[in-house]
Amino acid sequence: MGQYNERVDAYIAKSADFAKPILIHIRELVHRAAPELTEIIKWGFPFFDYKGPVCQMAAFKQHCAFGFWKEKMLSDPRGYLKVDGEESSAGSFGQIVSLSDLPPDEVLIDFIHQAIAINEKGLKVEKKPAAPKAELSMPPEFEKMLIGNSVAIGHYENFSPSKKREYLEWFAEAKSEATREKRMEQALEWIAEGKSRHWKYQ
Repeated sequence: MGQYNERVDAYIAKSADFAKPILIHIRELVHRAAPELTEIIKWGFPFFDYKGPVCQMAAFKQHCAFGFWKEKMLSDPRGYLKVDGEESSAGSFGQIVSLSDLPPDEVLIDFIHQAIAINEKGLKVEKKPAAPKAELSMPPEFEKMLIGNSVAIGHYENFSPSKKREYLEWFAEAKSEATREKRMEQALEWIAEGKSRHWKYQ
């Protein structure tokens, strides 16, 4: 079988008629550019791997997609890649409905070679730092409940910030005032026993 995978044959065979020539072209171009790449099905889609994912393709009802796993690390002076915005969800080049929607072969081959070199070096895409969580304030009525229960407030003050937040988020997620009041009453009981919000699952 070499670098080809029968499961990718089957994937192309069952794709829509408009998609078949697009997928076949991408597949042949990838292997022409880099015979060392191997095919694998991941998450239901064909991937081309070399020391990790290099690129992938997919066929949908009305369009195809072709993308590079580490597209944000590729040099793209002519602006072919669509790595930001809504179209990035359709692969690295937006929705593809015909071969003319793909960049020129030499551009794709250059991207493939760049992606292989990135994997060779073991480089990883830097993840965006998680956005800080919004500050949650304690409902005034719950504050009064805590103050009125010396045992509960003693435990609560010793809770870590994350344990305190779990309770405050639980209150904030209540869909009605009645539900929120019921949760605060339950929380006061658990806190008086020194329990965290998710004590049942620990």
